[in-house]
Amino acid sequence: MPTNEPPEDEDDEEDEDEDEDSRAGRKARGGKKPKKKSRNGCACLVLVLVFGGGLAGVGYFGWQYYQDRFGPAPDYAGEGDGTEVTVVIPKGAGGYVIGQKLKEAGVVESVDAFVSAQQSNPDGKKIQDGVYTLQKHMSAASAVELMLSNKSRSNLVLAEGLRNAQIYKLIDTRLGVADGTTAKIAKQDYKKLGLPSWALNHPNVKDPLEGFLYPSSYAAAKGQKPEAVLKDMVTRASDKYAALGLVKKAKSLGLDGPWQLLTVASLAQAEGTSHDDFRKMAEVVYNRLKPGNPETYGSLEFDSTYNYIKNQTKIDLSIAELRKYNNPYNTYYVKGLPPGPIDNPGELALKGALDPTHDGWYYFISLDGKTSKFTKTLAEHNRLVEEFNASRNKN
Repeated sequence: MPTNEPPEDEDDEEDEDEDEDSRAGRKARGGKKPKKKSRNGCACLVLVLVFGGGLAGVGYFGWQYYQDRFGPAPDYAGEGDGTEVTVVIPKGAGGYVIGQKLKEAGVVESVDAFVSAQQSNPDGKKIQDGVYTLQKHMSAASAVELMLSNKSRSNLVLAEGLRNAQIYKLIDTRLGVADGTTAKIAKQDYKKLGLPSWALNHPNVKDPLEGFLYPSSYAAAKGQKPEAVLKDMVTRASDKYAALGLVKKAKSLGLDGPWQLLTVASLAQAEGTSHDDFRKMAEVVYNRLKPGNPETYGSLEFDSTYNYIKNQTKIDLSIAELRKYNNPYNTYYVKGLPPGPIDNPGELALKGALDPTHDGWYYFISLDGKTSKFTKTLAEHNRLVEEFNASRNKN
C-alpha cells in the first residue's frame, strides 16, 4: 500500500542489517565507519590560492600604478659617471623637450625627473638654447645646476663687427669640417637661407650674407650642417631687423631702403671705438652722404671700406694708395655708400644708425684706440691729427 513517508536512507538500512559482531569488531579495532570524502576542501584550497594570487597581482599592478601616477620619477644619483656628452638644445625648447634631449643622450634617467628638478630650481626656467657639455647618468637636479652655469655652455659666440669671412672659419672649426666648406655653401645657397626680399639682388655685392650673421650665441657642434647654422644666424638677424623697424624707418633717414640702413650700421660698427659714439658715427655718415655738403661733397672716405674689400685691418693707409684703387667698396674712389654691409653690426650700432645725433659732425679720430673725438670742420680735424701724430712720435 502506498505511503507518504519518504524512503529510508540506504545507510540506515545497512546499519540495521549489520549484526552485533560486526559492530563489536569495529569497536575493538578503534575504528569508525568511513564516511564519503567531500570535494569541498579541494575547491576551497584552489579558491584561496586563486584569490590570494589575484590579490597579489592586483597589489603589484596597483603599486605600479601608484608609482607611475604619484611616486617619484626614475632618477639617477650623483653628478654623472664621467662620460661626457654634447647635447644641443633647440631654440624655444621648454622643460619637456629639454628633458627628452637629455634622456636621449643618456644624461638623465627620465623626462619627468628633469622637469620636476627644473621646476624646483628657482632659476630653472633660465636654461637657454645652445650646446651643452654634460655627463651621462646625472641626477636631474645636478643636470639642471650644470646647465645653469657657464661651465657647461659651449656655444659659438659671435662678437659684434665680425666679417662673414671670419665667421665662416669659426663655423668650419666648430663643426669639424674642411676649411672653406661654410664659405662655399654660403656662396652657393645664400638664397635658400631665409634672407628677406629686400636683401636680395643688389649689384656688386661681395657677399650677399654680409650683415646677416647676427652677433649672438649659437648652438653649433660637430655633426651639424653648416647650412643649418647659417640659417639660424640669418633668421635671428632678420627677426632683429624686423623688430627694430629697418624697413619702416629707412626712408625717413633719407635712404633708399633697409639695405642701405644696414650698411650705415655696419660702417658705424666698423669705425666706432665705443658703444657711446655709434650715434655720432652714424651722423657723420649721413652728413657726408649729402651731395651738397661743404666738407666732403658726398664722399664717405672711410678706411674700413677699403680694408673690407682687401680683407685686412690696417690703420696706416696712404691717401695716394686709397684714391687710386678702383673698386665699388672703396669710398675714397667712389662717392656714396658701398654696395652693401662691410660687417655684422650689433644692436647698439643698429640703434645708432636708426637714431643718429644732429650736432653737425663730419669728422672723427681715435687718439687712444678706445674712444673717438668728433669735429665739425676740417680745420678742427687737422688739429686733432697733429696731436695724434705728435703723441706717436713721443712714444
